[in-house]
Amino acid sequence: MQSKKPQDTHVIMSELVLPNDTNTLGNLMGGKLMHWMDIAAAISAQKHCNCPVVTASVDNVSFNNPIKLGNLLTIEAKLTRSFNTSMEVYLRVWGEDLSAQYKYLSNEAYLTFVALDPNGRPRKVPVITPETDEERKMFDGALRRRQIRLILGGKMKPEEAGELRALFIKD
Repeated sequence: MQSKKPQDTHVIMSELVLPNDTNTLGNLMGGKLMHWMDIAAAISAQKHCNCPVVTASVDNVSFNNPIKLGNLLTIEAKLTRSFNTSMEVYLRVWGEDLSAQYKYLSNEAYLTFVALDPNGRPRKVPVITPETDEERKMFDGALRRRQIRLILGGKMKPEEAGELRALFIKD
């Protein structure tokens, strides 16, 4: 299986925020945003592994700025790291008031996906090789984020988390 680069998984998805997408305050509904984020992240993961994927987890989604009715929403997604059968995807969401020519960061998130074989079972994914300093930083942090996810999900004991052991265990 050949190694791939994070840039090979880069996805940019845009949507116009319409009345049916908003709440009574005229802001994009969080659930609708998460729906679009899941789609963009899944496309990024599928570009990496070239097979169907399923969402395994969604980390903290922080809503910094609301996206208003009539604004353009742009989601950027890119793989940060691949593990055995799973992949972490980093997303940034931008809002843009086109008439005022003002673009702003709305939120960021990490989603994890698992690649599936034709029988719906997890399958091995290619290694990802970071190229830039920012990609290497995201790649290194992905292991710690993964260990936190596994500990919080009860799939790893804190003492097994080599990268995070000092946070949980006093020697």
